Parts: sequence; C-alpha cells; structure tokens
Amino acid sequence: MTAHTAGFSAIVLGAGAAGLMAAATAGQAGARVLVLDHAPHAGRKILISGGGRCNFTNMDTGPGQFLSANPHFAKSALARYTPADFVDLVRRHRIPWHEKAAGQLFCDRSARDIVDMLRRECAAGQVDVRVSHRIIDVARDAGGHYRVETDHGTFHAPSLIVATGGLSIPKLGATGLAHDLARRFGLRVVSPAPALVPLTFGAQDREWMEPLAGLSVTVGITCHAGEGRQARQVTFRDGMVFTHRGLSGPAILQASSYWQPGQVLDIDLLPGIDATSRLLEIKRDRPRAGGVAMLSMLLPQRLAQLMAQAHLPDGQLAGMPDAVLANVAGVLSGWRLNPHGTEGYVKAEVTRGGVDTDCLSSRDMQARDVPGLFMVGEAVDVTGWLGGYNFQWAWASGHAAGQAVAERGG
Repeated sequence: MTAHTAGFSAIVLGAGAAGLMAAATAGQAGARVLVLDHAPHAGRKILISGGGRCNFTNMDTGPGQFLSANPHFAKSALARYTPADFVDLVRRHRIPWHEKAAGQLFCDRSARDIVDMLRRECAAGQVDVRVSHRIIDVARDAGGHYRVETDHGTFHAPSLIVATGGLSIPKLGATGLAHDLARRFGLRVVSPAPALVPLTFGAQDREWMEPLAGLSVTVGITCHAGEGRQARQVTFRDGMVFTHRGLSGPAILQASSYWQPGQVLDIDLLPGIDATSRLLEIKRDRPRAGGVAMLSMLLPQRLAQLMAQAHLPDGQLAGMPDAVLANVAGVLSGWRLNPHGTEGYVKAEVTRGGVDTDCLSSRDMQARDVPGLFMVGEAVDVTGWLGGYNFQWAWASGHAAGQAVAERGG
C-alpha cells in the first residue's frame, strides 16, 4: 500500500454527524483535515433518522436531557454550540424545516438536506472526505503523531478525532471501533448498552401481550438516574405501543435508556388522572355498567378487557366495593411489568455508555492523558433523550473538538 503524507493537521474517523461537524469546523478555521469512513456514503445514520426527515435538534436542549456517569460533562460543549447556532446554519443553507412537537425540529423535505449541508460546509473548509476506506490499524508514534492504516493507504496527522459512533444499527456499518481505540490508548469505557430501543418480554408475558399487538396508548413512565445527591427522576408522558415481542413507542424508548436488566417498569396508564376518583365517579354515574364498560371509558377496548378480566369481578359496578375499584385504580396508575430484555443494537437508535468522560476534557473532548486524541458524539458516555438531543450533542461535541484541533495546528 502507498503511504499518504499530505500534510494533514487532523484526521477524523467517521463521516457521520459529529465527524462532519468537527471536520467542517476545523477546516474552516484553517486546519488541513482528512475524513475517513468505511461506509460507501457519508451520513448514513442521518439519512434514516426521523423517518427520513432528520430531527436535527431540539430547541429545549440542556444537560438535563442527557444520561452520563458525569451529568455535568456535557454542559460546556452544549453551552458553546446551541440549537440556535445549528438553526442559523440550516437557515444559511436555505433548508426548509418545521417544528413537529415542542422543540423538535425536522426537515420539510429530506434528511438528505442535512447531509448535503454538512458536505458543503466541509468543502468550504477544503476538507478531504474519503469514504469506502476500511480502517486496518491506528497507532501513535514516538513523536505524538497518529498513523491510520486503511485498505487504501496510510495517513498521518498530529490530531485524531474519533467520531465512529457506537454499536447501534449495525446494518449501517456500526462497529465498536471507538471503544476499541479508547481502550488501546488507555481510556476507560463505560459498559455500552442499547438505548432508545424497544423492550422485550419473556414467553409467559408475551402470551397475553400478543393479542394487544399494534395497540397504542398514552402513558406516563417515571425513570430514575444517578445516586446520592445526584439522584433524580424524570417522567416521560408519551405513546406506548404493544408489539408481538413486547413494548415500543416513544415513552418506552425513553425509558429504555434508563432501564437496567432485572428492573421492573412502572407504567401509569392514566397519566394526569386521579384514577380512584375517576372510577368512583363512573360507578356513581353508571351503576349498571360492567367492569369492561367502565374501563373502556378510560382505555382502548382490548386493554380494557384484559384489565377487567385480571382485576375486576363479574357484575355491575353498583355491587362492587369501593375498595376493589381503588385497587384497580392502583394497578392502572402503577402497572408493574418485568421486561426480559431489549431488541438490541439492531433496533436501538443510540448506544448508552461509551468513552468515560473522566478521561476527556469537557471543553474540547480531548483525552486528558493522550494529547491530540479527541472523542466526540455517540462514542462518548453522553446519551440524549429521544427528540433531537443526540444530534445536538453531535453538533456541539464535534464543534468543540474541531475548534480545538484548529487551535493545535500541526
């Protein structure tokens, strides 16, 4: 193979959201940047995001919408490159967009607009983007320069930005390269796991869940994160969908980022409603109704039938003790289920965990003990909620690393 020493000041591994942002930022600040990706096209994960429309940011982004062993780590980068900054970029490129839900911004046409925009930004910084380059080896020489060997040649630079993402969606080429490189250079890795992913259940639960497949209901799920003084809880109120294997929908995807194997899942089927008062009210107003009829006023028919069969005696409401209805109300407000697992990286939108933030500078994403090595985006132990937050982290972390690389020179 031919060795290429074109005088690059930085090599970016990964032509995804964080990598292209880092490259464009560094290139436009004067750095000579090379981007390498093993995929045949740049931005493959961007293209499928948001149903093909790319939920490219969330205007409500703040550190509280991210999971990390260090909840403060993301503050610096997020503060220095905000959703408004990215929206300004989108506007400069005349990309039409809309707000689909509170704070969630999507392209009007296609996610291709975002990829094309990033490619134009890279071109403006004279960034050399090379796809279909399989990484064979990465090393750091005695002089502190990085050597990247590919199946198309070997490249050198004093700075290396690792933006190869996590393990989610392997059909798009996701690998554990970022984690492998982190360990090779002595950086700790917080155990990765699928996040923003449907939950699955064991055969016994699936037996009664399968008849509900396709059913959607708005629920509330309270999740817990952190320990001690950093402990906090957050409640997601959104849609939940029954599948043939378990549960999905926005509320479940959000909860999956917090869920750990062996934990139970408490689901409020009537969020915002005082279930006991409502059931007693229905009993008073419709004493001759049966249990299924009562629950059908609050839940989809199939779910109402299942709950009535499991928790209500036969007969009219007039003959049911208030204590029975109070017990049912407790079930509806805190339906406890035991997930068996998740659908895994195949269906996970992102990867939880990653490069330990204690090993990185929160200002510029550079490894504290390995000068010139930067980790950005999904590779890092910073995982956002559903709704554009992970893209904003990609933009912010990539921008921080890109600025730092340009300042280092080389």
